[in-house]
Amino acid sequence: MPLHYPDIALQVPTLLMPRADIPLETWAVIACDQYTSQPEYWEEVRKIVGIHPSTLHLIFPEAYLESADRAQVIGDINRHMEEYLETDVLQELRPGFMLVERGVGRSVPRRGLIVALDLEQYDYRDGTQKLIRCTEGTDESRLPPRIQVRRDASLETPHIMVLIDDPQRTVIEPLFERDLEPAYDLELMLGGGHLRGWHIDDEKLIDEIAGHIAQLLRGEPPMNYAMGDGNHSFATARAVWEQLKEEAQDDLMVMNHPARYALVELVNVHDEGMEFEPIHRTVFGVDAGGLLRDLEAHCAGLEFSRRTFADHDSWDAACRGAAATGGHHIPYLSGAERGLISIGKPGFKLAVASLQVFLDHYLDAHPLASLDYIHGEEVVEQLAAEPDSIGFLLPVMNKHDLFETIVIDGATPRKTFSLGEAEEKRYYLECRRLAP
Repeated sequence: MPLHYPDIALQVPTLLMPRADIPLETWAVIACDQYTSQPEYWEEVRKIVGIHPSTLHLIFPEAYLESADRAQVIGDINRHMEEYLETDVLQELRPGFMLVERGVGRSVPRRGLIVALDLEQYDYRDGTQKLIRCTEGTDESRLPPRIQVRRDASLETPHIMVLIDDPQRTVIEPLFERDLEPAYDLELMLGGGHLRGWHIDDEKLIDEIAGHIAQLLRGEPPMNYAMGDGNHSFATARAVWEQLKEEAQDDLMVMNHPARYALVELVNVHDEGMEFEPIHRTVFGVDAGGLLRDLEAHCAGLEFSRRTFADHDSWDAACRGAAATGGHHIPYLSGAERGLISIGKPGFKLAVASLQVFLDHYLDAHPLASLDYIHGEEVVEQLAAEPDSIGFLLPVMNKHDLFETIVIDGATPRKTFSLGEAEEKRYYLECRRLAP
């Protein structure tokens, strides 16, 4: 069986799974880039995990990036990886994919396929036209701590989700009609829903899957995959791979290094259990009134307007009504104030671009201010109620337009959309060796 299908950037990984006596309910934790403004969530995770082996010990929750001793945390992560390998906490499966089904309270579950993708066919820098495309801009300032973790890591465990454009449902969906051996079946902690997995190691079936993926090439030059969630983690993997190539003494041998590939979950953008959700913005350490005045000045000549509302119902009705009209409309909250900004003649296609370009300029001019990207309106409302804060609620992008948008226009602004709410993000479970 071929382990690498270079024409479609696909690799068949050798997955590592916890041995049978380790409870998966405490092993699996949510993606490290979730709940970044809610360290209390991660404290609850620590309580639940307790003394059990867990992926919590293999990741750096970004809620602690600024407060923790980074070098010590990363050292502990690497030691746990080595320990889990040396003590047989993790055990190898035969080379193959993992078919997964995630129930998150929607009417239908989300379905995916865990594979490895070739980082030679991806580049996060603007203008690249490879098989794997960015869907959003990459903030390179967010990469260094992730690079520090991955650079000396002996393991990877993925929270990356990559999209395929398969309207005829030829790749993932038919696999659920096969008689496959179950690999796991568990309830995820803290509202993460239910997760099931089936290991696929049949050579003929793997070859069929690769053949169907090959039929999904889009555009010229062709693309096969679009980044969904985990863009910065995938960019990190690429950056580390570039470093390894530069340092390699044997150019041919390094091309067989496991770090050439990254473990991801493929999801069909047309999957009924997967919805795009907006990623909102909350700015901290600011005079909200001053920020809004600066925003108005920034939008001079673009038919900018701002309204405030006395109660939630009138605000909500105005926001809903505005959303059905032209231009960009962005609701905001700050303390007790509820408002709506409108840009009648925007200079960008997406509302998130109109706001993000301004916020980038504003943050450069106000170094004491900080920005966080938030999943869920309730969390924005909670955070924006704090002193010196303002939250902006952004509209959702139509998922069916994604591939056409990427082929024609290139990447969208960073943090344009999310695959579901925070609790729907991937939980770490499967692992793969990164060291030869």
